[in-house]
Amino acid sequence: MKILVLNCGSSSIKYKLFDMDSKEVMAQGGIEKIGLPGSFLKLTLPNDEKVVLEKDIPEHTVGIEFILDTLVSKEYGCIGSLDEISSVGHRVVHGGEKFNSSVLITDEVIQQMVECSDLAPLHNPANLKGIYTISKLLPEVPQIGVFDTAFHQTMPEHAYIYALPYEFYPKYGVRRYGFHGTSHRYVSQRVCDFLGVDPQGKRIITCHIGNGGSITAVKDGKSVDTSMGLTPVEGLMMGTRCGDVDAGALIFLMEKEGLDTNGLSDLINKKSGVLGVSGVSSDMRELEAACEAGNPRAQLAHAIYIYRIKKYVGAYAAAMGGVDIIVFTGGVGENQQNCREEVCEGLEFMGVEINKELNARIRGEEVLISTPESRVKVAIIPTDEEFMIASDTLEILKQMK
Repeated sequence: MKILVLNCGSSSIKYKLFDMDSKEVMAQGGIEKIGLPGSFLKLTLPNDEKVVLEKDIPEHTVGIEFILDTLVSKEYGCIGSLDEISSVGHRVVHGGEKFNSSVLITDEVIQQMVECSDLAPLHNPANLKGIYTISKLLPEVPQIGVFDTAFHQTMPEHAYIYALPYEFYPKYGVRRYGFHGTSHRYVSQRVCDFLGVDPQGKRIITCHIGNGGSITAVKDGKSVDTSMGLTPVEGLMMGTRCGDVDAGALIFLMEKEGLDTNGLSDLINKKSGVLGVSGVSSDMRELEAACEAGNPRAQLAHAIYIYRIKKYVGAYAAAMGGVDIIVFTGGVGENQQNCREEVCEGLEFMGVEINKELNARIRGEEVLISTPESRVKVAIIPTDEEFMIASDTLEILKQMK
């Protein structure tokens, strides 16, 4: 059974085609700069060679058509006909309180996704474009929605309700929702398989650290707290997002800088975080190089970045009454050994002890980096959100039969 996974952003589309019988990735790639000059499709061949195909892509329908045409093309195709695609699974960023699991997409589901768009105006409309386009191009193919927020719907009220007037929760849905849920769900399940342990009775802290980052407390296999909130701005310091900040400081800056709501949104989403503090870049690799060159603001940004992660790890260990497993994932978590080492440094009192020599050698592999004596297991588990989406899609298809 072949399942296509789509992740539609405002100006991009990522895709993977899976053969779920063999769990093989048959094709993968992405379109960038939709609606902009210089748009292109970049795909990865089976031998890991990258190919760039340039094309004018004014909007998402043209982009998805281009992907589908490429999948069946003589030069780069891997299937003989689009009829071989059994289903399409979509990453959907915000499901609000309406969805606590993946679902078959129906007209009713689409309407509920539209209603959630106020909570994710940059993401849900783009996700919906992918769904509308597949409905047009492959009308007989079932589509499945997999929501970033669904995994976190198990959080207790005291973890997700903000200390604002309560009326804003039932009136507008203002609460903590959390994001990266598909990644947190995947790595929290996978680490238990990897270690050969039962999720029941385990307290796991999953650190999804990349240009966007979040940390989740997982108890008995369920999310009980997470660092992102109503939007993805809250929590950790990120590439360009500010993370936790005093709301009073934002009011102060709006008055001093003459910012309207759009200006403030741009400030906290695109101009803050690692980029804002360092003045160098939002890319952690470039920040690391600037730190090594002695740039003091880059070194400050790095220190804040590590401190925020460590603080959340400590907080979630307290919230769960301890921690059994810490997982690093995401672009930074999987590939930057100094980040993992510095986060774990000073956590010996919690029973965390890592093998620094092993940690220094590892990039993007499933591996246990804690020592045999460490009371807390520390692991690197590369995330695979697309496979999780494909797996959910397969399960729902089986239920439909």
